[in-house]
Amino acid sequence: MKHINLFPSYDIIVVGAGHAGCEAANAAAKLGSKVLLITMDMNKIAQMSCNPAMGGIAKGQIVREIDALGGGSGIVTDLSTIQFRMLNRSKGAAMWSPRAQSDRMVFSAEWRNLLEANTNIDFWQDMVTELIIENGKLSGVKVGIGIEFRAKAVVLTNGTFLNGIIHIGQKQFGGGRIGEKSAKGLTEQLIQLGFESGRMKTGTPPRIDGRSLNYEAMEEQQGDENPGKFSYSPKTKPVTNQRSCFITYTNEKVHEILRTGFDDSPMYAGRIKGLGPRYCPSIEDKINRFAERDRHQIFVEPEGWNTVEIYVNGFSTSLPENIQLKALQLIPGFENAKMFRPGYAIEYDYFPPTQLKPSLETHQIEGLFFAGQINGTTGYEEAACQGLIAGINAHQKINEKEAFVLNRSEAYIGVLIDDLINKGTDEPYRMFTSRAEYRLLLRQDNADIRLTEKAYKLGMVNKQELDAVKSKITSTNATIEFFKKTSITPNEVNPTLEKLGTNPITQNYKLEQILARPQISITDLINLPTVNQWTQTLSEEVLLQTEIQLKYAGYLEKEQQLADKMQRLEYIQISPDFDFSSIKSLSSEAREKLNKHKPENIGQASRISGISPSDISILLVHLGR
Repeated sequence: MKHINLFPSYDIIVVGAGHAGCEAANAAAKLGSKVLLITMDMNKIAQMSCNPAMGGIAKGQIVREIDALGGGSGIVTDLSTIQFRMLNRSKGAAMWSPRAQSDRMVFSAEWRNLLEANTNIDFWQDMVTELIIENGKLSGVKVGIGIEFRAKAVVLTNGTFLNGIIHIGQKQFGGGRIGEKSAKGLTEQLIQLGFESGRMKTGTPPRIDGRSLNYEAMEEQQGDENPGKFSYSPKTKPVTNQRSCFITYTNEKVHEILRTGFDDSPMYAGRIKGLGPRYCPSIEDKINRFAERDRHQIFVEPEGWNTVEIYVNGFSTSLPENIQLKALQLIPGFENAKMFRPGYAIEYDYFPPTQLKPSLETHQIEGLFFAGQINGTTGYEEAACQGLIAGINAHQKINEKEAFVLNRSEAYIGVLIDDLINKGTDEPYRMFTSRAEYRLLLRQDNADIRLTEKAYKLGMVNKQELDAVKSKITSTNATIEFFKKTSITPNEVNPTLEKLGTNPITQNYKLEQILARPQISITDLINLPTVNQWTQTLSEEVLLQTEIQLKYAGYLEKEQQLADKMQRLEYIQISPDFDFSSIKSLSSEAREKLNKHKPENIGQASRISGISPSDISILLVHLGR
């Protein structure tokens, strides 16, 4: 009797329902693709496996960009926020970064609600063990119980599950997260198909019973007095009631106890082969690398509204559990700490991202996309934005549409993907503002201005959302003109200037000149009668845009000119089948790297490690430029 497959075929299958997988499934389904989201546990969709927070330095900009492009992370964060802070307020606008503590259970539930509300998404709970390749083409996946699901494209977002090994002291056991089994089979198949793989490591701190802590011995860290939010959508509101975090510090006694466990440390004993995140080291790594410091900062972060569970940020460790607890109880406020579970390190497979196109489609297999930690990144935000781009481009691919690619001057997302595919990474990649050469253009406050129209053309946002951004732009431009053309008298403005410690004026000045002073913000001026007649009906967003664009006008213009100059190289396309080996005047390293990376344009080629300016000049000659 012939076997009949009762299960439907799909346009796109997304493997894994972490932050990358959720964004990938959501994006592809919003665009109209029929999507199957396969996860090993339906109750852990968008699980916050590590810290219960979204955003932070550069990461907050990414979440704003995801939201402007029609993704879900910003909305879900707003719906689950228990504390909001804008970081780096004392610095320039390019450095401001929003960060929110989330209720991790609400975060997961809201992501599931968002996905289930889209009728283009189906779900299946199982482990994907194999890709189905027929006649050299990808045609679906096989799951653990033997069922085959067919699709035109597949997005792999496997997180830390590929051959994951958990380490706690001398103990080690398979797992993708504590209490969850690792994924087997896919790595081995991908290697057979010609992919290069590697190992990486990350870690997480112990979880503590908040009822056992003495918060009076710690510094309280409250949220912003007037909290903001991540999503530009009017559907979400800023958090009104906030939970505090707390700060405490390790000390020499803590460090002494931790050192006694070094002989059992999987990192120092060599049992962990993969490299861990440079900028989020374990506590044992901190006291070893920074031996001159007698203390390290610990952030005490609540996991949600209705739980006593505490995340001990800054105390990531894989030392034996008895050493962890003994050391923790020497930290001020933790004297009677009770542990819910110990910290641990996890080692897992990843695939160097130089094997990807800018669309995140693999070079080796058409229709196969990678997103998230499988590409060597660390962090929810870095994973989520890759998932968004992979989901969009999987839809574009199967519909024979142009790939959606953001360049380095358009978004932090563009910087991240460009870094990954051109430079690769041999340690977990984390985004920083310093990675973006155009960070004054890529601020958290203007992500909607930069990206919403692109999202509308794709079909990721609707006309109403686009019109809201256009209205903001129109109001901002009109207000900038008002400040440039309108003068203010000494009698009206001098009391304010003197109060703020800046020189009074002796004749009429344009408002633009007054606002240019570093001591003056736009909020200092809006109650003046001349200004108030214009600004009283304007939103805070328009006022902020006006201030930034006027105060930084010269810098913004200079940076935009530089971006435009570099962008010209992006328009010089290179054929996919171009044979760099035939150009003997190129260095041997350049020929090797260019053939490996297969850059799509001169700009991309120029950013590949090992490619010199002279190599680019030679390429331009051969391309007739």
